[in-house]
Amino acid sequence: MHHLQSFVCGRWQSGTGKPALLVNPATEEVLADTNADGLDHAAALAHARTVGGPALRRLDFAQRGALLMNLSKALHAHREDLLNLAQANGGNTRGDAKFDVDGAIGTLAAYAGFGEALGKRMGDRRFLVDGEFVQLSRSARFVGQHVWMTRPGVAVHVNAFNFPAWGTFEKVAVSFLAGVPVITKPATATALVTWRCVQVLVDSGHLPEGALQLVCGSAGDLLSHLGAHDSLAFTGSNATGAMLRDTPGFATRGVRVNVEADSLNAAVLGRDVEERGDLWNTAVRHVVTDMTQKTGQKCTAIRRVMVPADRLDAFQEHLLESLAGVVVGNPVVDGVTMGPVSTASQLRDGSAGIRRLSAEATLVRGGPERVDGVGAPEGKGYFLAPTVLRAASAASAPSVHEHEVFGPCVTLVPYDGGADEAAAIIGRGQGSLVSTCYADDRSWIEGFAAGAAPWLGRLLVTSTKVADQVFPPGMVLPSLVHGGPGRAGGGEELGGERGLLFHMQRTAIEGDRVILARLHGNDGV
Repeated sequence: MHHLQSFVCGRWQSGTGKPALLVNPATEEVLADTNADGLDHAAALAHARTVGGPALRRLDFAQRGALLMNLSKALHAHREDLLNLAQANGGNTRGDAKFDVDGAIGTLAAYAGFGEALGKRMGDRRFLVDGEFVQLSRSARFVGQHVWMTRPGVAVHVNAFNFPAWGTFEKVAVSFLAGVPVITKPATATALVTWRCVQVLVDSGHLPEGALQLVCGSAGDLLSHLGAHDSLAFTGSNATGAMLRDTPGFATRGVRVNVEADSLNAAVLGRDVEERGDLWNTAVRHVVTDMTQKTGQKCTAIRRVMVPADRLDAFQEHLLESLAGVVVGNPVVDGVTMGPVSTASQLRDGSAGIRRLSAEATLVRGGPERVDGVGAPEGKGYFLAPTVLRAASAASAPSVHEHEVFGPCVTLVPYDGGADEAAAIIGRGQGSLVSTCYADDRSWIEGFAAGAAPWLGRLLVTSTKVADQVFPPGMVLPSLVHGGPGRAGGGEELGGERGLLFHMQRTAIEGDRVILARLHGNDGV
């Protein structure tokens, strides 16, 4: 059994008090324990501000990119170990484990590439210029310009249980490239992978002192010590995000908060989609993938499937056919294609959520009851069957647009009108991370996009010509923003260089054009 220590102030430390236990969700076997009680969080923040921050800010963007590439390579060298831990502690199939671990490795590498590109463009300059000079008087000599400067604070990351590798290091990659040190706190239940990743990076010797610290267990009073230049990035439930936003002192001290929360993502078939054609088949494949990959425990997973009413029966039939081959069980057993949900509480919440939806929609497959998994001890494991519900209409099942079942569950929703109606149904979810439409009709796509996009952080338009190229909608890409309005938290991460701006201060500098040009490293006066 592993004992997970925290890495704080340059050394591994154990907390005090009763430890929390980490288990294998397929067998309920205890894998590890951890405790962070008694850690000196004020000292950790001071270590990051006075040691880690200056060390990162001394590096230019190209050097920070090279650091990220070294970290990516270090994790890749231990990939098999990390995949095994992800299967054991997360209930992941090997494919699910790759999705998480390779996502971390790949995002670090992607941001290494962004750093290299910034270095080529700006040399050793350590800030970003926003726009051109603005003439402020009759003379061309007196001008203003906006610049983005790295804030001399700490980024505290509070991550969700479902992506202990990717969720951790997509945030780390952005923060490091911006020049900001990190204190990361993974969800305790699945912290084994995060702990091992940090252990690998500490042992690699590539981390600047104080740049990355890890808290395994409760965050204690960590957030109460954040100040004007610090930030909090949280991934998890909307309720917890709202609570964190209300942390005493956050508003008065100006602590920046980024929240990525609940999301009732949708897949929408256009009226021109032919039954069993390329777009239809792609839509079915995407729905099945999002239901079963990570056992539906993805913030980007499809929850609502909107189909023209006259083709809903046919789509339901095809979807059920495709789900018939899913084998639920212990993910280390050959032939198993979907593992358990990650924790006992997730099983309880998923079951309760399905019961809530089934009070308003017809259950056509699966259900709220726990099932036995193939290759798991009888009566053990947090298993749910892939579950499909069907609403009579968008209006008749309000819970479908209000409550996210964070597991292998979707609801089919018919619509009768055109693009405006489909977009309006998207809006009933009050903000989502991503939604997808499948159509070739350009006028329908234009109308749908205009109505749906304000409710979304990302919109995937799948047409016949790109159906064989598009990634499933649940795939988050480093070059595009990840986040969404309203219920989805109102935050924004990644997006290539855009992600750096959360950690920087935009300042308008006014003065002599010649002096500012030299200050900004711009010889083209």
